[in-house]
Amino acid sequence: MEYSSLSPQDTFECARQMGKNAQAGDVVCLIGNLGVGKTLFSQGFAKGMGIEENVNSPTFTIVQEYRDGRLPLYHFDVYRIEDSEEMEEVGFNDMIYGDGVCLIEWADMIEDILPEHYKKVVIEKDLEKGFDFRRITEEEIG
Repeated sequence: MEYSSLSPQDTFECARQMGKNAQAGDVVCLIGNLGVGKTLFSQGFAKGMGIEENVNSPTFTIVQEYRDGRLPLYHFDVYRIEDSEEMEEVGFNDMIYGDGVCLIEWADMIEDILPEHYKKVVIEKDLEKGFDFRRITEEEIG
């Protein structure tokens, strides 16, 4: 599926709808360059899951856990990961194969340890269509 976002509000709403449809065991992998809106997408996704807490990118902690929604949300930011083996230290496998939903920013950096089935969400700018335009592509993998 492909979505066209004309504003940050559109991106948030697209993600909120995906979050409303998220189910236990889902792994959602966000891919996109710096500044395309991965954190904004994560905030909308969390809101769709019923999470009221302030959601920020866990760049330095690698993972942030939210339990106040309808399902646990494990929000990863693996931008600073140098080797995917580091993910074992934060309990990655327990969360990936657990009872919640995993949302992974910069997921392409740990592609070698992603599960067989996941949702790949690519966010891209297209400056020819405007500064705030984003193309959001969702694809089922596996």
